Amino acid sequence: MSTTGPSRQVLQTPRAAGLVGVAFALLLAAAIVLIRLGLPEGAEAVPPEGLTDPARRSAVRTALTLVPFAGIFFLWFLGVVRTHVGDAEDKFLATVLLGSGLVFVATMFGAAAAAAAVLATAQPSGIPPGPPTWDFGRNLAYTLMTGYAMRMAAVFTASMSTIGHRLGLLPRWLTLLGFLTALTLLFVSTNFPWSELVFPAWSLIISLHILVANRRPRSGAPAAS
Repeated sequence: MSTTGPSRQVLQTPRAAGLVGVAFALLLAAAIVLIRLGLPEGAEAVPPEGLTDPARRSAVRTALTLVPFAGIFFLWFLGVVRTHVGDAEDKFLATVLLGSGLVFVATMFGAAAAAAAVLATAQPSGIPPGPPTWDFGRNLAYTLMTGYAMRMAAVFTASMSTIGHRLGLLPRWLTLLGFLTALTLLFVSTNFPWSELVFPAWSLIISLHILVANRRPRSGAPAAS
């Protein structure tokens, strides 16, 4: 008995998608944690002098080094998944998935650039940035990340969960987890620090699911025929 059809082909995809998804999730989680530690939210949390602390500067620099690689792995993940879904995907949802993924990466890079600008103003021999520069740069970085990038991540998560559900690729619990993640990113991430970590957590779970689902058909392949 042959198991064919578009959904079966998609399920057998991409070991590459699972691997780069795991890499993306780990890199993004590490970058978010380091940025949160280096540039805590709230004007009273860390004064401008805080960025003269070598430990904070080092945390932010490391995060900024990881962000471009996280973006590259995310685009690879998106490309591999879309290529293997192919004609089976809904064109409307496919467009939303692609558009939200691209905007997410763009705004994530913008947030990283803003954080880099804040860091640069504190570089000259321990001179802290002035309060206006500090407030503007810090708020711009956080607004781009929590207000825009995470909401685009919510759209990406919801559209990918919907596609996976329609094609029968995702179990019900993983589909529900995707929608719960999307709601958290849409309505909670701007008000609760660290809540943006739900996106790399969801990405890690979905990537591991792809790896496990990709292994199952191969183990049963010899018996079929």
